[in-house]
Amino acid sequence: MSTVSVDVPVLKHIFHPSDFSAASDTAFAHALKAALVAQAGLTILHVAKDEKRDWTNFPGVRETLIRWDLLPRNSVTADVSRLGIGVEKVQAFHDDPVESVTAYLEKHHADLIVLATDQNKERTLWLSRSIAAPIARKSRQMTLFIPKGTYGFVSMKDGSITLKNVLIPIAAAPSAQPAIHAVMRLIHRLNCPSGTVTLLHVGDKNSLPHLQLPDIKGWNWNTVVRNGDIIDVILDMASEIKADLIAMTTEGRNGFLDALRGSHSERVLRRTPCPLLAIPADGLMASMM
Repeated sequence: MSTVSVDVPVLKHIFHPSDFSAASDTAFAHALKAALVAQAGLTILHVAKDEKRDWTNFPGVRETLIRWDLLPRNSVTADVSRLGIGVEKVQAFHDDPVESVTAYLEKHHADLIVLATDQNKERTLWLSRSIAAPIARKSRQMTLFIPKGTYGFVSMKDGSITLKNVLIPIAAAPSAQPAIHAVMRLIHRLNCPSGTVTLLHVGDKNSLPHLQLPDIKGWNWNTVVRNGDIIDVILDMASEIKADLIAMTTEGRNGFLDALRGSHSERVLRRTPCPLLAIPADGLMASMM
């Protein structure tokens, strides 16, 4: 695993599919914040069934930045780029949003995908069907899922950060090291002053994997070993520590959707009380963490 300074941004492009719902607004706040701290490009994609264009429904980037006190009230659209980010809004037309999103990802690179999920549905939209192998092989992106009904750790109102408790499930495989480094970078880049990262191993203490834990000023590492059903234990721990984020390394060679489908990560995603950051073990971001 290569070592990259936490001061050097590794995210160059962030991708946010939006359905214009309240849940997507929360996900948008996280995508915009990520773009700001990484000085990255942000693409907001909406898929519509007809060609009636209504750009007013897209989340207002400039209006949000004004509300976050990052731009003056008399600012214009061109002022957004002066903050070091580039924003593109894309309207696509297709009967199937999943096919449209994955087709876009086949042609456009993204380092991080930020999207909302609806846990009340039998399956979340983005995990509801198989993705063609040629597309999936090119879609090994790190993904931040924001469950409907949660506020996440980025305030839509003022852009403030509430990230004090992070949960990382650990096992022999896949290695949690990419998740640990991703969380370390996130804490540093968001300037989170203090908190606790809980490493949770479900199983025998003798099978606890050896991991490198970096020093993070103001932050503590806490290792917990418990027995029981893996998913239940993870979710119970998330509730117990009031986790603001769960970060998991995912297996799978078929991209960000298939890496989750049928896995522990997907089962956690369907019941998680907080955002879930999934880092594919064989993805580009994992190799750079």
